[in-house]
Amino acid sequence: MGSFEEIYNTYFRDVYRYVRSLSGSESVAEEVTEETFLRAMLSLGSFRGECDIRVWLFRIAKNCWLNERKKQARLVPEDALPELADEDRVDEALSDKESALAIHRILHGLDEPYKEVFSLRVFGELSFRQIGELFGKSEHWACVTYHRAKEKIRKELGEA
Repeated sequence: MGSFEEIYNTYFRDVYRYVRSLSGSESVAEEVTEETFLRAMLSLGSFRGECDIRVWLFRIAKNCWLNERKKQARLVPEDALPELADEDRVDEALSDKESALAIHRILHGLDEPYKEVFSLRVFGELSFRQIGELFGKSEHWACVTYHRAKEKIRKELGEA
């Protein structure tokens, strides 16, 4: 596995992008990513290697993000919380800001697990095997769920 510094340097960007896709906020992503690596460092001894280390870090990140949302919900009225901006584009539209915003809106409206699977695949750049592990499902389930999410986005965009 390597030193914690190697893990941090290797996976920081992936974890940050994943949290950024969940939160839609750079400042929240920075805070949650820091918390993720702090928790990972403190519990590295308990990592059994049963899954890819990036999957393990994403699980920690998701839990940290959910905790942050709960904390914010207690401090701020729910309607003032930032919208989930699970980024993505069905390929090249991400470069066009207007298209990207439309996709963000559609992605935000998707039901789980489509929203998260799509974000993990596109922003977290996880394999279907890793996504399946994260959800406790099969690689095939992750692949099918991703493609269904992609089709839902295409349909909403009027591309289908």
